[in-house]
Amino acid sequence: MAMPEQDIRNMILDALPNAEVDITDLAGDGDHYKAIITSAAFEGKSRIQQHQMVYAALKGKMGGELHALALETRIPKP
Repeated sequence: MAMPEQDIRNMILDALPNAEVDITDLAGDGDHYKAIITSAAFEGKSRIQQHQMVYAALKGKMGGELHALALETRIPKP
């Protein structure tokens, strides 16, 4: 069961409203995505903490509806 790209984007933006979210469907199957997320909310957080914030935004969908998500998190440049 695939998860639409827009659903992923919406869930991330609900948790990180001012984030820039760039999502790519890596395999064209709706199951394997790469997301580049830029958010000031990541400031002062470790890479692991940043990724945990994104996984929390996805509310347990990882491993179920969303099979694979390669994450790249960034802090906006001033």
